[in-house]
Amino acid sequence: MRVGVVILPEYTWPQARARWRAVEELGFDHAWTYDHMAWRTLAGGPWLGTAATLAAAATSTSRIGLGTFVTSPNFRHPVPWSREVMALDDMSGGRFLCGVGAGAVDVDATMLGRPVLPPRERVDRLAEFVELLDLLLTEDHVDYAGTYFTAKDARTAPGCVREPRVPLIVAGSGPRTLRLARRLGDGWVTIGPANATDERTWWSGVGELAARMEELQPPTAFQRHLSLDSCPGYSLSSVTRFEEMRGRAHELGFTDVIVHYPRSEGVYAGREQVLESVARLPDGSPPVTPP
Repeated sequence: MRVGVVILPEYTWPQARARWRAVEELGFDHAWTYDHMAWRTLAGGPWLGTAATLAAAATSTSRIGLGTFVTSPNFRHPVPWSREVMALDDMSGGRFLCGVGAGAVDVDATMLGRPVLPPRERVDRLAEFVELLDLLLTEDHVDYAGTYFTAKDARTAPGCVREPRVPLIVAGSGPRTLRLARRLGDGWVTIGPANATDERTWWSGVGELAARMEELQPPTAFQRHLSLDSCPGYSLSSVTRFEEMRGRAHELGFTDVIVHYPRSEGVYAGREQVLESVARLPDGSPPVTPP
């Protein structure tokens, strides 16, 4: 099972670079950062740009996958975003992973003054976003006319380093987003049931989602990512807790788990020593092939 680490884009680059390099040197398989304008309780603090952060991480690492956790159409348009994707794919030597999701009803959805969409329309918009992004990364001279996005003779040059294109990891916890991940994605990532207030309920919901994905019969290479820190309680509060959570995820058929780099206080507060110990656990070595 592969293990990834999220590094929030809140640090100055000297601080951030040390963390990105540490994740690679410790032997983790992929590293991610949030693609938000701001985020929840940290909205009043430092928050830097996603593409620039990942570009700097690409030039400071050489092996790990690098991804967005996750990009959403709350403030992104597939045409300009495809340019950022191709640049990050190029700068990383084909290591970029594009996580995409519908986007929550939060500051990302309101900062640009757009109307907040109801859940069904947010999924409709995500479907268009993924469909158009897939076209932009694989075909040239793209024309597209949807309800939410339009493209007119959009160019795809130079194209992706990784063939046939950058992997798209689609986030979802509902039937429609699971089907979208299976249809157009190279993988799926889930935070589990959003309203779970205790760990038992959360794992029960995750099990149901994993079973639904299995019913869709994804191919062997299809990646299934689980965000462990969406469960009540921090996954890196202890090595034992992480090991137990990783084991449960493996039993449910997940190929990858994702944790957050320990912060000094507040959300995801923890000790870096736990992260270092987790990296030394059996089955924590780098995979033979990149994710």
